Amino acid sequence: MRKTVLRASAVAAVLLLALAASALALRLQVGNIVVTTDGGFSPTTLPKHEFAPIKLHGYGRIATADGTTPPILEQIVLWFDKHGSVETRGLPVCTPGKLAATTTNQARKLCPGAIVGTGFGKAVVNFPEQDPIPASSPITLFNGPKKNGNPTVLAHAHLTVPGPTTFVVPIEIQKVHDGRYGFKTVAQIPKIAGGAGTPIYGRLSIGRTWKYKGKTLSYANASCPDGRLQAKGQFRFKDGTFLEGTLFRPCTGK
Repeated sequence: MRKTVLRASAVAAVLLLALAASALALRLQVGNIVVTTDGGFSPTTLPKHEFAPIKLHGYGRIATADGTTPPILEQIVLWFDKHGSVETRGLPVCTPGKLAATTTNQARKLCPGAIVGTGFGKAVVNFPEQDPIPASSPITLFNGPKKNGNPTVLAHAHLTVPGPTTFVVPIEIQKVHDGRYGFKTVAQIPKIAGGAGTPIYGRLSIGRTWKYKGKTLSYANASCPDGRLQAKGQFRFKDGTFLEGTLFRPCTGK
């Protein structure tokens, strides 16, 4: 039986890691748990005092130092640089109800104009007295309905292992005023395969342009007033482990 999950999941974590990607891979380790993320954006030469279109790409990986299956990730909180922006004027909107119980191909055909990014995710499912079962899915990011006046993204994934399951993940991009940071996102990770599944890897490419009232707009935008873009991330695991790190990406202001 096909099952639909409408809440934050590992794909949310992948999206956030991609947005916070650094010039060199960032490796965080506490005890046996290792979180690695890498990626970037283009172009890296940007205006100092106004926003310009960018495209993002990156990956996130969760592993252990001894090669065993990592504990389950329960929450990710990230803060993003105030010198970035998300534009959605004139961009088609997709809804969770429209994407419910759909495969990847079905979802992309239902809301093609709302797609703002694509990627791929992997997990491993561990049932008692069985070998680990790999599970994976393409990821699609759709422009979603606004929440509290903030833009949202619907991250869609469809797993076939251990059974057909569709994830439709609403992600609110909250506006904040916190020093260097202007945006914050919180992702609560639900149980995968009844709690037997562990997300281990994901990658994303984010970027979309469209015409609105005679102008070309871009979903992701940034400026570079001081030579860098910055993000901060916190990762909480089921076993109580907590990791935190700050990411920097150099840019050139013009």
